[in-house]
Amino acid sequence: MFNRTFGCVRLVWNKTLSERSDRYRDSGARTSCKQTSATLTVWKRTEELSFLSEVSPVPLQQTLRHQHAAFQNFFARRARYPKVKTRNGRQTAHCTRSAFGMRHGMLTLARTGLPLRFVWSFADVDVTTLDPTTVVITREPDGRWYVTFAVDAEEPAPTEPVGHAIGVDLGLTDLLVTSDGLRIANPRQFARRARNLARYQRRTARCQRGSNNRRKAKTRGAQVHRKIRNARRDFLHRTTTNLVRSADLIAVEDLNVAGMRRNHHVAHAISDVSWGEFKRQLACKCARAGRTLVVIDRWYPSGKTCSACGHRLTELALPARHWPCPSCRTLHDRDLNAAKNILAAGRVVARSTSGDASGADVSRQGSSLPRSAMNQESCAVRRSP
Repeated sequence: MFNRTFGCVRLVWNKTLSERSDRYRDSGARTSCKQTSATLTVWKRTEELSFLSEVSPVPLQQTLRHQHAAFQNFFARRARYPKVKTRNGRQTAHCTRSAFGMRHGMLTLARTGLPLRFVWSFADVDVTTLDPTTVVITREPDGRWYVTFAVDAEEPAPTEPVGHAIGVDLGLTDLLVTSDGLRIANPRQFARRARNLARYQRRTARCQRGSNNRRKAKTRGAQVHRKIRNARRDFLHRTTTNLVRSADLIAVEDLNVAGMRRNHHVAHAISDVSWGEFKRQLACKCARAGRTLVVIDRWYPSGKTCSACGHRLTELALPARHWPCPSCRTLHDRDLNAAKNILAAGRVVARSTSGDASGADVSRQGSSLPRSAMNQESCAVRRSP
């Protein structure tokens, strides 16, 4: 029943996407969610697509809502154009309250009849007390199945302040270098398993299309990708959690990750280090813990500005990891110096916003950036009464 539901969800998404795109291309008219829902009802009454009535209608309606939201994000320039769903990718089906029942920790989905057996992953939460609003059934490409509950939770209490602030400089050799001198090496999760993954990919290429051996080889490759994804996500969660617990104010630089990935020499390494996911987790956890996250403008020259005297170099080659300041003769580590400048600029931004810098949307833009964040901070202190 789940596999049949996934097939119907995929068909409704792709067919609706095709008709919506054709209509916009021919007449320039957009399609509302109400129109797609009415079209789905017409499809169910046809002999060719009558099998859509054999599955629960809720996942199909949720698919239409998700596609409508995807197009809203596309027209608002928050996301790319929606893509066609394939049977080889991750399969999901969303069920709202009308399509499932939850009683005494037993989950029953529409059109299944019997309770669904699952393994609960949170020992500190009693599953019998849950009142989920949405249930998501997922089948990963490696054959694993997951059930996800969406529940209404209370806002967590803010974390106790520790009276500390840090600046974070992101990189490829080291994932991050803090202004305190802490270095966290880049684990290179994909590179560590690239040889094993290539072996399964070669084995897949040698198998005949449509055969069971090819399906098994693809499953083994998907398992390697799952291990890489889980290891990377676990490492980023541990790192961001430690940062949020150790500082009240965290300053990071804004990086144009999409633009940097256009350089084919470093695109693979940038994708492996996952700067975007790191910043997303950090912003989410700072908001939950009541911490202040300041994002410094991407054009701020943190790497080639002396954190001691404020002198700025005209040029600094990328291979140069250490450089002496021609003004004060201080020998700088490039990454540590950048982290100190990011922290100084973050303090200036946080002070100028009067404590409203919580969240990842605060940055200094354009020519208003200080030439030397450290000097501007010291000048501000001297002018204060």
